[in-house]
Amino acid sequence: MARGSDIPATEAPAREMGAGTQALLLIIGLALLIAAPFFVYPVFLMTLLCFGLFAAAFNLLLGYTGLLSFGHAAFFGGAAYFTAHAAKVWGWPPEFALALGVAGAAGLGLLMGAIAIRRQGIYFAMITLALAQMFFFACLQMPFTHGEDGIQSVPRGHLFGVIDLNQPLTMYFFVLVVFLLGLVIIWRFVHSPFGMILKAIRENEQRAISLGYSVAHYKLGAFVMSAALAGLAGGLKALVLQFATLTDVAWQMSGEVILMTLIGGIGTMLGPIVGAGIVIALQQRLATTDFPVTIITGVVFMVCVLLFRRGLIGELAHSRLGRALGLRPPG
Repeated sequence: MARGSDIPATEAPAREMGAGTQALLLIIGLALLIAAPFFVYPVFLMTLLCFGLFAAAFNLLLGYTGLLSFGHAAFFGGAAYFTAHAAKVWGWPPEFALALGVAGAAGLGLLMGAIAIRRQGIYFAMITLALAQMFFFACLQMPFTHGEDGIQSVPRGHLFGVIDLNQPLTMYFFVLVVFLLGLVIIWRFVHSPFGMILKAIRENEQRAISLGYSVAHYKLGAFVMSAALAGLAGGLKALVLQFATLTDVAWQMSGEVILMTLIGGIGTMLGPIVGAGIVIALQQRLATTDFPVTIITGVVFMVCVLLFRRGLIGELAHSRLGRALGLRPPG
């Protein structure tokens, strides 16, 4: 080991190899995403990307901050309503409608988070559920949401007034760019000094307080960021499927995103996306059959939890193969 170095000489090549493997995997993954719409139904892929981003946004709060929210459907569905209304009724272009959805979700996150972070553990979770249910009943009564009918036939419009998003491939690549942008934001947020403090709060909140950090402010910041990104996913979903309904703000939607995150792996970048892919694929595949979707999904969840305690990607990252692929730093 070199004098003054904290990294053993044997670990440095391993870390460089892990970084190179990660770069190769990223290139392969990006190539597959670009080629996918030519072989798979684009609307299915776009739906998967929307829910993958939603799960990744939720994991930002649960996996990296340690806060379990039962009310993230409010941000996902609220942004879907805001985006759909702006695009259909006000005639806004898709970029501005989507921005309104993100801003609305962030505002909801600020309001709900300011109330919820005053409590911890199960009390925090129950408060987020109660607030989300209040928002659900507000959506049921507010005129602009059209109650149980929802907002139908939402126009996709022209991006920047030029790019026609009514073309499936064009819409897919727009969703892919937004999806990747959302993941980059999450990655940067997690690996920033702010993200390091969030991890410290997750591991030992009392110690973080003793070091002088304003824990409430950091929690609220993470809550708002998670809500805004969940809103980005919800707004995209409204443009992709061209509707926004009460299903988007129902408590079952909050349950689904928790399910996706647990199946894939809490606290991993790729896990929630894999979990979302499994759940959405099951729903799409079983929708045209007589099999009960919720029961099959529940069985898959139980099997994954029993066999893979850390989730699919979490267990892979802690295996020898995961270390060889660079999914977990050596040490």
